[in-house]
Amino acid sequence: MHLDPKLIAALFVAAACSVPFGARAQQVVVIANPALQLTAADLPDIFLGEKQFAGSVKLLPVDNSGLQEQFLNKALSMDAAKYNGRWVKKSFRDGVNPPPIKSGDAEVGEYVKRTPGAVGYVGSAPAGVTVVNKY
Repeated sequence: MHLDPKLIAALFVAAACSVPFGARAQQVVVIANPALQLTAADLPDIFLGEKQFAGSVKLLPVDNSGLQEQFLNKALSMDAAKYNGRWVKKSFRDGVNPPPIKSGDAEVGEYVKRTPGAVGYVGSAPAGVTVVNKY
């Protein structure tokens, strides 16, 4: 049996590119508890522990394990190693803990809805939250 080399190459390229491209192209939506009034400019400071209050409300950022890499890249322009390194320094220097990591969109959405001060990110915003920004 003889297969056309061009067909093999085309199939290989399609298989190699289709899954990673789809994963990278996913939208990231930053959501907040409806009681908060935040802007997109606040997000880097919130997720890096520099902004801890919005008025008198304690901010509670939360990471989403399924979208963390994309969020860090799009919103903070950094990778996980740099993000974790910043939080290690922040924890030792200021005694501030990094955001907890939730398992996915459903868990993040529920946490943000029911927790005053919560800010997180999901693939698509559920009802009952405020959309702060989309990446």
